[in-house]
Amino acid sequence: MNQHYTPRVLDSLVIRLTDHDRRLLRLVWTHEVLTTHQLLQAAFGNDHTGRHRLVKLTRFGALDRFRPRPPLGSAPWHYVLGEAGAAVLAHEDGVTLSEFGYRRGQALAIAYSQRLAHTVGVNGVFAALSGHGRRAGGCSLDSWWTEARCKAMWGKHVRPDAYGRWSENNLTLDFFLEYDTGTESLDRVAAKLRGYASLATASGIDTPVLFLTSTPRREANLHERLRLRGSLVSVPVATATVDQEPHGAIWLPGNRTEGRLRLADLARHFGQEGREGQP
Repeated sequence: MNQHYTPRVLDSLVIRLTDHDRRLLRLVWTHEVLTTHQLLQAAFGNDHTGRHRLVKLTRFGALDRFRPRPPLGSAPWHYVLGEAGAAVLAHEDGVTLSEFGYRRGQALAIAYSQRLAHTVGVNGVFAALSGHGRRAGGCSLDSWWTEARCKAMWGKHVRPDAYGRWSENNLTLDFFLEYDTGTESLDRVAAKLRGYASLATASGIDTPVLFLTSTPRREANLHERLRLRGSLVSVPVATATVDQEPHGAIWLPGNRTEGRLRLADLARHFGQEGREGQP
């Protein structure tokens, strides 16, 4: 264990942290970075209480935070796991801080990474679904695997940005998420279907691939490419644009030119009802 975190110091930290705090710390560690709004969505029932607790956890050193400087306007606080929080989680896991895999500099490096916007965008989908599932009745985000976990599981074939399972109104949809920030050519994005077709052949499960794009125009152009390519590889796909509620009627299946569906209704559209999905 880090020399600063003696048993007495750790005991003092543990006393200050609730079970909810520790679950929140693991949530941040798993997702690498989460904004204030995302944490309020995913982990708190009351925004005022949540903001107050996030400030306290930062003061304890359980969380670290930074605020990016965008070209225009202002950005929210972005939270990463703090060294004190990592020490507590490592202690719970019965490993040293080094074995836990935490280094403060590395945790904060995301602030300057070109991956920041993409990572925050993907985590925004998680937070929106998780939050809606907690607040609304009859729906839930049953599973969510990060990019790292997906890579470990399916990296031979594909590297999706996330894998999720969403349930609503007795429908359950397993899906892969591709979060498109517009930095890759549309042909390169569409070409990812080859990997998903390979995985479907290997697993015997044709899990739908959902593409979230940056603008309506880009979505329209990508949808056309996916429609043409999908006819060759037979991978179920749907597209939508960011800044919309992902559980809502925003998804346009690849075999349609109009008529958007709710996330759960994609299960019926793609024939997932009663079928075992990934992993």
